[in-house]
Parts: sequence; structure tokens; C-alpha cells
Amino acid sequence: MFAFQMADIMPALPEIFLAGIALVLVLVAAYGGETPRSARRVTRIAMGGILITLALVVNGDPLASRAFGGMFSADSFAIYMKVLVLLGTFAALGMSLRSDGDSDINKPEYSLLVLLALVGMMLMISADNLMALYMGVELQSLPLYVVAAMRTNSLRSSEAGLKYFLLGALSSGMLLYGASLVYGVAGTTDFAGIAEAISGRDMPTVFIIGMVFMISGLAFKVSAAPFHMWTPDVYEGSPTLVTALFAIAPKVAAISLLLRLSYGAFGSIADQWQQVLIALSVGSMVIGALGAIMQTDIKRMMAYSSIAHMGYALAGLAAGTVAGVTGVMIYMTGYVFMGAGTFAIILLMRRDGAEATRITDLQGLSRTHPLLALGLLVMMFSMAGIPPLAGFFGKWYVFLAAVEAGLVPLAVIGVVMSVIGAFYYLRIIRLMYFEDTDSPLDSKIPMANRVVLGASLAVILLFFAGIAGLLAAADSAAVALIVLG
Repeated sequence: MFAFQMADIMPALPEIFLAGIALVLVLVAAYGGETPRSARRVTRIAMGGILITLALVVNGDPLASRAFGGMFSADSFAIYMKVLVLLGTFAALGMSLRSDGDSDINKPEYSLLVLLALVGMMLMISADNLMALYMGVELQSLPLYVVAAMRTNSLRSSEAGLKYFLLGALSSGMLLYGASLVYGVAGTTDFAGIAEAISGRDMPTVFIIGMVFMISGLAFKVSAAPFHMWTPDVYEGSPTLVTALFAIAPKVAAISLLLRLSYGAFGSIADQWQQVLIALSVGSMVIGALGAIMQTDIKRMMAYSSIAHMGYALAGLAAGTVAGVTGVMIYMTGYVFMGAGTFAIILLMRRDGAEATRITDLQGLSRTHPLLALGLLVMMFSMAGIPPLAGFFGKWYVFLAAVEAGLVPLAVIGVVMSVIGAFYYLRIIRLMYFEDTDSPLDSKIPMANRVVLGASLAVILLFFAGIAGLLAAADSAAVALIVLG
């Protein structure tokens, strides 16, 4: 047990503030009623709270990072990844402000649930203890199960929510069972204590089994193969705004937790967890790249694309080095903006007021909406890893870290799968620029989508200009993660 001190408040102030805003929004939503006006009010307050939280995170002191008896860590690694999560969630909430949005999403409880999930994501990033880890995972997951099924008049949305909940419960059980085995051997739930307990000794089989169970449970959260089976159905069945959220922020939080667990608690037995991560990485890259080729729905295609992207990120994580952590952080930085920009356009795919999410609905987009087509072209090129866009630098640094760590076959598989993956990105470009259509998409572009798309394009196009600063920040954060972990 630890004695609570006021000094514990400051490192966790952003999370405490955000949780307080969420509690206030419960009252605001209750008194405002189930009206679109009330929903927009709640969303605006939530977005304002996220901006204040972002300021608190950026101005935090990474040197005074430990709180609650070492269970919570707000080091420079946590600051970097929390900024990405906050920006991704802010973008997703901003795009929900459109006046003609989905009536099932245009409810006060939507933004409230997203805010609670965001608190969980931030706790996941800072978790330095098995109990804090599990609390963060569940606080993130439970609200997301609900928002996946918020389109109550759609059987497909209900199915998506049910699949997400059932498979999520299974992954949580795997995670908790693995944690119990790890605790049984190490005798502590603290990551630093676990690392000390296993350092310099032969690990019993039961500990390795527990470690594998924990990594497998977190692999579900990042939709890494073979724990990806929920992703295509949930992406397709959930309202598109919810899919946009799923594709951005939770992946960053889960990758961050996987980094902190691997390099912190299990840092001294990297040769053991490297094998697991290599298998997850190869499976995700292959299944993601090949699975996306066969899709006709753009949301399902983006689901398989995200599986492949997590495979690339895991290649850097499997390196087990500072360069590997740096590569993953650079990759996730580009991934957040690529996801936000792409879904800002997918949300605009409407015909006669109804969603149009088939890939063929993009035919002739360059003639009817030339700026949107240009924006989507940049996003697709970046996801394919075409230089000098953000996606290229992300893949470059994760594959470079893998090569430097002696994982040359893994890097080669990643490059080959990137080439295969370019096929389905180029297919979209071909439809937009070399096909005609008799039924163009609606022309209205909400201001929120314009802002998100413009900001994402600016970051992706100018990524090369700021790569030196990003590398310095990511490298410093990676060193803090490994040394403090």
C-alpha cells in the first residue's frame, strides 16, 4: 500500500481534470435533453476540455513524473503519446459537429462516452502497474462498446457492438489471466518491481505463458493478427464517426501500453517477447495487405489497412531498442494524421443524404470534387509510403530499426507487404481520376471536415520539414521510457 500525497495530483492533473469535465457533462446532458442542440453543446464543452487537457499535458514536468506509489508515470514518453491521443480524439469529436450528421450519433451521451474513453486511453499510456494497466484498458473499452452500437435502428451496428463487446471481454480475460500469472511469479504488480524480480534469472514456463497472454490481450486492442477478427465487422457496422475514432486514438493508446509493458516490465527478457511480436507483426502485415485487396467497402478496406499499419509499427517495437521505440513513435504520429484526414473525406461520401461507403462510389471524384480527390490522393500515397510524405518516414524508421536489430527478414517482409498494399491505395486513385460517374456524391462540405482535412494535409505534406524536431523529441521520450522503465 502507498500513502496518498498531494504531490500525486500534479502528474495526473490532466486525467483528473478530464474526468471532472466528464462528470460535469453528465449533468449538462441530463438537463439539456435528447436534442441536437444539447448534443452540440456537450460536444463543444468536451472539445474545450480536451484543449485545456492538452495544454496541461504539454506543460507537465516529465522530471516529476511518478505518482500513486509508482503506479502512474507521466514521463516525456507519456506526454508525447498523450498529445497524439488528444489530437486524434479532438478531430473525431470535431467532425461530429456537422448539422446533418447521423441522428443516432447526434446525442449528448456520445461525446460524454468518448471523453470517458479518452480518460482510459490516457491512463493506459501512463500505466506503470498491472492494476493501473487493467483499469485503463477497461475504462477505455467499456464506453467504446456502447458507441459502436449507438445506431440503434441498425442491426449491423448492434452486431458490431455485440462482437466488439464479446471479443473485447475475451481479450480482457486473457490480459487479466496473464497478469495473474506474472504477479504469481514476480510477487509484485509494479512494472519496475517485475523487471527487478526477473532480471538475471531463468524464467519459469508459467511466467512466459503469462507474458504471452498479456501481449495477446493487448494485441486485440491494436487489432493485430490473429486477434484482428473483430476489426472489419466493427469498422463496417459502426457509424462512420465511431469508426473514425476507433481507427485513430485507441490504437495509439494500446501501442503505448504495449511499449511500456514490453520495455518496462519485460525489458530484461526481450529475447522472449521479441518472438511473439515478430509473429504478430508478420501476421498483421500479411493479413492486412492481402485482406484489403478483396474489399469493396471502403470502411472494411480501412480496417484491413489499419491491421497492416499495426503490423508495421510492431516491426519497430520488436526491435527491442531505443531506435525501435523512436520509429514506432514517428510511425504513430503520421498514422494519427493519415487516419484523421482519410476519415474526414470518407465522412463526406454521401449521396442524397445517405452514406455511400462502397469503394466504387469514389468514381469520378476528381471531376465533381477535385479538392477532395486531391486530398484523398495525398492520404493514399502517404499510407502507401510514398516519399516525401509522412507515411514514408514512419515505415523508414521502423524498418531501419528492425534491420539494425538484426531482424532483416522481418523488414523485407514489411517492404514486400508495403508494395502489395500500394495496390489497393492506387486502385482508389484510379477510380477517382480515370473513371466517370453518373451519380456524383453530395457537394456539401462541413467546416469541421475542412479544418481536419486541411490540418492533416499540412502535417503530412510538411512532415519532412519537421522530422528533425520530431526525431529529437521521440528519441528523448524513448530513452526516458527505457531508462525509467
